Amino acid sequence: MQPAFRPELTRSRPPHSVPSHCGRGSAARSAARLPGSREQVTQPRRQRDPLVFISAAEPSADRHAAALIRAARRRRPDIRFIGMTGPAMRDAGCESVFDMTAEAAMLLGVLHIAGRAVRFWRTADAHLRRYAFDAVVVVDSPTLHLPLAGNAHALGIPVLYYIAPQMWAWGEYRIHKLRDRIDRAAVILPFEETYFRSRGVPATYVGHPLAEAWEEWTLREEKVAEIRAAGSPLIAVLPGSRKHVVASNLPAELAVIRRVLAARPGSACAVSVAGPQLQPIVERTAARMGVPVRTVRGHHHELIRAADLVLVTSGTAALEVAFHEKPMIVLYQASRLFYHLVARWFLHTPHLSLPNILAGRRIVPEFMPYYRDLDAVARTALEILDTPDRRERIRADLCDVTAALRKGRASENTADLLLDMIDRR
Repeated sequence: MQPAFRPELTRSRPPHSVPSHCGRGSAARSAARLPGSREQVTQPRRQRDPLVFISAAEPSADRHAAALIRAARRRRPDIRFIGMTGPAMRDAGCESVFDMTAEAAMLLGVLHIAGRAVRFWRTADAHLRRYAFDAVVVVDSPTLHLPLAGNAHALGIPVLYYIAPQMWAWGEYRIHKLRDRIDRAAVILPFEETYFRSRGVPATYVGHPLAEAWEEWTLREEKVAEIRAAGSPLIAVLPGSRKHVVASNLPAELAVIRRVLAARPGSACAVSVAGPQLQPIVERTAARMGVPVRTVRGHHHELIRAADLVLVTSGTAALEVAFHEKPMIVLYQASRLFYHLVARWFLHTPHLSLPNILAGRRIVPEFMPYYRDLDAVARTALEILDTPDRRERIRADLCDVTAALRKGRASENTADLLLDMIDRR
């Protein structure tokens, strides 16, 4: 059960009404009972517990925000977090007013959930205006969070952006929005600190949250062996964690798998299922295409470890595979029309997958932002499977890439930035 939102403090300005949709659920009913009269006097900041508004809009950001919450509370047990949460943040003790994570979208996919996005902004703005927050933390998701940061900044609330937008890759024209709307940026790739600082954004490299999570991962070796027994070679498919991403990418990935299985009798495929809501999509797609696959849920890392090759939909999952030092092919099936009409004019990097971006060269094959030649992908997969020297070269390159990310603990360093920002007010 998620904790209800019950802050005792209001801003000195007249409170704004909470949007009508907040009337649904226990958190909203508690919010409706809050003492919010404009006559209420706010305690001096130094005489009360720090109050932080925090927002994450997709599953991986939810996990990273939860780690930040726990790190901050280890330093300041009295600090309170309230905001736009997912389940991991609620488990970490954050009080929830809205959950966007189940509907999160990649790139411009947010247009498909425009109604929820508008409610997201309205809910956040209502709470920012009503309560005396000491800081705002936004995590990733610039489409949703740059407007939220702008609203907080206009109200005089310090803003920390954790996992800054990848403006070095595309959309650099937005840099002035980031510079004007935040107080600090906690960046997670080594070169980002220099990039953002040279453009006037106060950025600090804090380390990568996956490196921190890597230290806590515990593999069940018996599960690795069980998955590996499905066949040899074993190809893992990581189709993503969002419904629309899985629906867009899995059919082409399974078409590649069908070609590989036909060329290598005895080989097998296992598909990672990121959540129960994705199980029907994966099963229906595989059945419709007639591709024999095993689905694996709850043992994502065991599947990667068991695989000889991974087909991974572009995103953070590619770095997870990199930490396992597994040969991979990075794929993404976006709209060809959208790419040619819009996206290609805003891209600023020759590589689109994170392992290649970090290496500064193509160390793993990538077929992005769209691909039509499924035979070419299958040929690449078969070449990797048939060439031990190439697999070893990929492993060595991935080891070098991830070594640079293993320095520092991202949540701990970001918590230090947040608390310093609060103390300086």
